[in-house]
Order: sequence, then structure tokens, then C-alpha cells
Amino acid sequence: MILSQDILNDTVQPVQSSDLDEETLFVVSQTFKALSDPTRIRILNFLCSEEHSVNEIAEKLNLSQSSVSHQLRFLKNLRLVKFRREGTTLYYSNDDDHIMNLLQQAIDHATHT
Repeated sequence: MILSQDILNDTVQPVQSSDLDEETLFVVSQTFKALSDPTRIRILNFLCSEEHSVNEIAEKLNLSQSSVSHQLRFLKNLRLVKFRREGTTLYYSNDDDHIMNLLQQAIDHATHT
């Protein structure tokens, strides 16, 4: 059973798994796959508040530019990040507030004492 949040009264309502088509199940599983990788979590968290270039991400997170580009391609294919080009530089930013909220809730949960 998958849960969906009712915005009006902030309660969680179950969604019958029989109501989910194969494409939806695949997209949900890919989203959790994206969030299961520590490097992708670090990148998404860094992009949460503002856009950054690949070089800025690599420098800030102490990762290789190649590694960052590879992870961003994965996240872009899932429409979790988007980019804009300025000259020869690509700037990436968050493309899905739902996922950023989910990520923030997971971080809050993990750091809750």
C-alpha cells in the first residue's frame, strides 16, 4: 500500500497498489533509487536553494567533474534537476519541489534526536 497526503487536512490516505500502473511504479522506484545514493543526495541537497555549475558542485562537494556530470545526467533523466546554459557553462537547479521536500523530510528524520 502506498500513501498519499491529503493537503486539505494533512492526513495520510492509502492508495491501493492495484490502482498504480506499471509506469507509475517504475517512476517511483527510480526516484527512490536516485535518493538511495549518497552522492546524489549530496548534490540534490546542494541544489536545494540555488543553481550551481558543474564545477561549483564538484568543488564544493569534493567530487570529480566527471562524477558530478554522471550523477547530474541520471538526475536530469528523472526530471529531478534541470539546467540552463550560459555560454559554455551549464547551471543546474532543482526541478521538483516534491522530491526536495521528500529529501528534506528524510534528512530531518535522520537528524532528529
